[in-house]
Amino acid sequence: MENNFSEILKEFLTENNLTQVEFAKKIGVKQSQVSEWLKGKAKPGYDILKSMAIAFNVSADYFLGIKNEY
Repeated sequence: MENNFSEILKEFLTENNLTQVEFAKKIGVKQSQVSEWLKGKAKPGYDILKSMAIAFNVSADYFLGIKNEY
């Protein structure tokens, strides 16, 4: 089953006990941007995806839905 980005992000925030604000601060975006991603209205670009992977030490493949584990 392939998860879309908003589902993957929701799961990541829940599993890591992170708020949208905490997540946004750590990757250098506004909370409103994270909210758009969670609603499925937008997706992060390459640079932000890279920031997410580095900030949380998680494979970009996880956020892309290619791998099920961090």
